Amino acid sequence: MPRNRSLLLLSAGHACVDVYQGAVASLVPFFVAEGGYTYAAASGIVLAASLLSSVAQPVFGALTDRRAMPWLLPVSTLAAGLGIALSGMSGSYALTLAFVAVSGIGVAAYHPESARVARLAGQGSHRAMGSFILGGNIGFALAPLMVTAVIATGGLRLSPLLVVPALAGSVLCLPALRALERATPTGAGSAAPAGTDDKVSFMKLSLAAVCRSITFVGLSTFISLYARERTGGGTAAATAALFVLYAGGGVGTLVGGRLAGRWDRVAIVRVAYLTTVAAVAGAVFVPGPALYLFVALAAIGLYVPFSLQVTLAQDYLPSRVGTASGITLGLTVSVGGLAGPLIGSLADATSLKTALIPLILMPALSWLLYRGMPEPAVPEPLAATPQTGDDREAEPAPPRDMTTK
Repeated sequence: MPRNRSLLLLSAGHACVDVYQGAVASLVPFFVAEGGYTYAAASGIVLAASLLSSVAQPVFGALTDRRAMPWLLPVSTLAAGLGIALSGMSGSYALTLAFVAVSGIGVAAYHPESARVARLAGQGSHRAMGSFILGGNIGFALAPLMVTAVIATGGLRLSPLLVVPALAGSVLCLPALRALERATPTGAGSAAPAGTDDKVSFMKLSLAAVCRSITFVGLSTFISLYARERTGGGTAAATAALFVLYAGGGVGTLVGGRLAGRWDRVAIVRVAYLTTVAAVAGAVFVPGPALYLFVALAAIGLYVPFSLQVTLAQDYLPSRVGTASGITLGLTVSVGGLAGPLIGSLADATSLKTALIPLILMPALSWLLYRGMPEPAVPEPLAATPQTGDDREAEPAPPRDMTTK
């Protein structure tokens, strides 16, 4: 199977999984409406999806570093979908939390191994990893549309219909896994690339990614409610805000992958975080329909670094690609959910606008952490991998620092 086709299937599978990360935030307004939950209680549902996922991500990453486990992709996809599908049927807050937590574990199991497989299928290309990440962005973007189409029609009792993407995703990844298994020599998929680990830079990158995650999860949890409040709209205004946030993330991922072919990834990430500060401030303070413009700009600024941080982390820890992937692609995203109840409690005590103001500081902290970080060298086995036939991709020239252009 040509490399591009394998990447397309993996990206589509990634979309089917990440639709459930987006579905949690998309369900919050319906849980508030039907369950009468407070802001803090509703954000606790997001926390349930994040907490176990945060704990499980490093475990699954370490396991995939020791042994390739491609079977995790279809199994974890099904777990992610079943948890969300059952969450609306429980009639109990405790059971809702439990089902959402099951979905979070499925998401946690998926990301480290899927990033390892995508790295192999894409032969270490930044553009290939960007395409894989874009699949997740598309899943995020489709989540509010899917949830609204299903739940607004018949209420939370129709939530079992939300399992459909999981069924599709578990099937889509199978041909790509079989093709990769035939093309990869025994043991090569789990072999550690040559290179020296830069643990200090990896820790800085991880902390910066956590700050980014707090901003994104905070926005994704409350932007639908905030859009209703600031624009005076109803369900359509809330759904539009989430769609713009997630769709902007897809645009940011594409832009980040393209820019990485011309400049240093570290320099690109620094500029993205700095501009995100102004965009988030606009989303919080600018009233009326202009809110949507700043939400889009904030999403682009937050997602330009996303795929680049995954490849940076893998290059900073070339001997632990699974762990690096699990932390940057999954754990740091999930950790952002831990701040959700704090934001919700602050919103209950003051106002939603006041609670969102601290999110402006997070990308500024990310920018500070990236100052002085080096651009890592690409591990030799990936840099030297030959490409033939339909798999050949014109790779861009070596990156240049943005300050020299």
